[in-house]
Amino acid sequence: MPQRIEQMVAWLETLPGLDAFTFEPASGDASFRRYFRVRAAEQSFIVMDAPLEKEDVMPFIQVARSFEAIGLNVPHIHAQNTQEGFLLLEDLGSTLYLDQLSFSTVERLYGDALGALLTLQACGPLAGLPLYDRDLLLREMELFREWLVDRQLGLALSSDEHAMLDATFEVLVDNALRQPQVCVHRDFHSRNLMVTPRHNPGILDFQDAVIGPVTYDLVSLLRDCYVSWPRSQIEGWVLGYFELAVQSGVLRGEHEGEFMAWFDLMGVQRHLKASGIFARLNIRDGKAGYLQDIPRTLGYILDLESRHEILAGLVALLRQRVIPALGKEADSSAS
Repeated sequence: MPQRIEQMVAWLETLPGLDAFTFEPASGDASFRRYFRVRAAEQSFIVMDAPLEKEDVMPFIQVARSFEAIGLNVPHIHAQNTQEGFLLLEDLGSTLYLDQLSFSTVERLYGDALGALLTLQACGPLAGLPLYDRDLLLREMELFREWLVDRQLGLALSSDEHAMLDATFEVLVDNALRQPQVCVHRDFHSRNLMVTPRHNPGILDFQDAVIGPVTYDLVSLLRDCYVSWPRSQIEGWVLGYFELAVQSGVLRGEHEGEFMAWFDLMGVQRHLKASGIFARLNIRDGKAGYLQDIPRTLGYILDLESRHEILAGLVALLRQRVIPALGKEADSSAS
């Protein structure tokens, strides 16, 4: 038995009510964390394994308690071992939003998710959370240039292309910073939302929460890197959410004229970041499965070509160089 598993088992054996238990892998994620489902006395729990040299469990603990306190359905922490990086969590099941979303279920499931998001933005914690500041926003977009364009695709950009990216990044940062700032989950999408019988949705992977732009989590959900919907439907959800946010005091009525542009450009920042992360997961962590999500993720940016002139240079780079290079890479992998 690997040493890390031995440590986990030894800790579980010290907990009351877990005298006889079984465990099995539940899932991994895009970080270094692993999860195990533990069953004992007809109860089921999840153990988070976060190796101390790779992960810090304290942000998870702090954000979980804050979110639970405002009524969000996050896993309750039953026991913690911060010295070794183990948490015993409530089991919210194994049914991801991603696996249940369809044209017949999306209105109900997204309705629940948007309700939870409104609670997060209206009541969520702000004290103690880091700011989604200029440096962080820029570092995230640089993942696109470093990991996707350079390392994954091997594209050498011209000085004009680098300058265009720099200028575009600045516009996207300014767009993010001029929005009302709220509590941001930062990964509010279909792989981190669970379908639960009560108090849907269950919310996972919230440890990187920050204080940031009001449209960020909305973009994460509605322009999801893992599932897509017609633009007209997305815009209807966005405008509906805007009205609810105004009623709840999160936004003001005068924001209406800017809100869709905020949403669009916030999405570009997120999609650049996500595409870079997917490439990094492949190169650094050997998780090649995320590469298949890059075309959809960048496709959201291409769809905005006619709506935002400031994106013309970025769209040209994607159409002329990045997307063709992705296609060639996919063809060579298939052959």
